[in-house]
Amino acid sequence: MANYSIKDLEQLSGIKAHTLRIWEQRYDLINPKRTETNIRFYDQDDLKLVLNVSLLKDNGVKISKIAEMTREELNEAILNISEENTSFADQIYALTLCMIDLDEQGFEKIISSSTLKYGFERTMMGLVIPFLSKIGVMWLTDSINPAQEHFISHLIRQKIMVAIDGEPANTNSSAKKYMLFLPEGELHELILLFANYLIKSREGKVIYLGQTLPLDDLKMAYELYEPEYLITVLTGKPEGLGVTQYLENLSTIFPKSEILVSGRQVVGQDLELPENVLCMASLNDLINFVEENSTPSTP
Repeated sequence: MANYSIKDLEQLSGIKAHTLRIWEQRYDLINPKRTETNIRFYDQDDLKLVLNVSLLKDNGVKISKIAEMTREELNEAILNISEENTSFADQIYALTLCMIDLDEQGFEKIISSSTLKYGFERTMMGLVIPFLSKIGVMWLTDSINPAQEHFISHLIRQKIMVAIDGEPANTNSSAKKYMLFLPEGELHELILLFANYLIKSREGKVIYLGQTLPLDDLKMAYELYEPEYLITVLTGKPEGLGVTQYLENLSTIFPKSEILVSGRQVVGQDLELPENVLCMASLNDLINFVEENSTPSTP
């Protein structure tokens, strides 16, 4: 079971460490454990409790009332909020708990309810993508283990694949063509998969080449497909190269295409990009680009 510092709890719940310490002293709400060297830490049950308390507080329940609740009453209050309130901020907390508990049924209920109310694309943009950003923070701080991350990523991937399969193939021979890939060594494909859906849903043609693609294989596929646009996401540094050098290589090898790039190695990094390389700072940037460059449907 994972251990957390009070700073971890602060980062994951949004509740200041100072406030958490006050709650410990005043309400005996959570009780830190101590290592053999007397260092305070919290366990997974403490994290779940703090996330639940944060959700209740955000929905107007006073901390003094929360402190008086039994665990059963607390769980019932959370369940009522989950069923009655579908705000994305609340559902991100709920998805976090599903990930921690490996609760597939809870995940399905949250995503299905949101999709029914808002549609798949809005659910992804408003709920799942911010949740993935939160997972990224949890991963960087060792707040979740690989099993939990793989579990939730697999479920999200399934949802995106079903949505992609539901989009009809574009038979318009003049439709713009996109080739999507991740550099060699890059495994985090959920954002790229969703980009696949966004393009297909706007009548673009997509070839999806997926994870960890060697440059020579990309060149071969490019010569066969001749896309107007290449899209990739750089979460980590490409194997054997710096980010700038990798993008310069892409620009040189594929001068006739526009290359759209995103990911934390590019966004906000103030890189000097080659002329045919464009930074997509957000999925909204990609949506705008695809819509502005789309080919009208044939009658």
